[in-house]
Amino acid sequence: MNTMRLPAWFVLCVSVLGATPALAAEKPVNISLFPPIALAKPEDSVTAFRINLIYGKNTATKIVDLGLVNHTTTGLASGLQWGAVNITEGQLSGLQLAALNLDKGTTNGLQWGAINYARTGGGLQLALLNYAEEMHGVQVGAINIIKKGGMFPVMIIANWGKK
Repeated sequence: MNTMRLPAWFVLCVSVLGATPALAAEKPVNISLFPPIALAKPEDSVTAFRINLIYGKNTATKIVDLGLVNHTTTGLASGLQWGAVNITEGQLSGLQLAALNLDKGTTNGLQWGAINYARTGGGLQLALLNYAEEMHGVQVGAINIIKKGGMFPVMIIANWGKK
C-alpha cells in the first residue's frame, strides 16, 4: 500500500512545481506608483484589479484597470480601463475611458475620450478626434478618420467601416 503512494506523491509534487511558474506570472491585484514600484512586475498579468497612481505597466489586465496612465503590453485588456491615458498594445475587449486612448492592437468594445486611436477598431469610438487604421465599427465625433475600409476616409459627425 505504501509503495503505491510514493509514485502518486511524486506525480503530485512534480505537477505543483511545474504549475508554479505559470501562477507566478498572474497576479490578482496590482497597485503601482510606477514600475518598478508596484506589487506586480511589468511582465506579469493582472487578473482582477489594477490601480496605477502615476503609471502602471503589465502584460494583460482583466476586469478593472484604473489610474493616471494605464499601459497593457502584449496580452488582453478586458473589462474597464479608466484613466487619463490608456495604452494597449495587444487586444482590448471592453470599455476604455480616457482623454487619450491608444490601441496599437485590436479593439472590440467602446473607446470614449477626447482622442481615440485604434490600429484595428471594432465597436464604437466616441471622441472629438477618432482615428483608426482599419475599422469594423462606428466612429462618432467632430473628426473621424478611417485609413482603410471606412465608408469615408475623413468625415465629421460619424463614420463607419464598410463590410
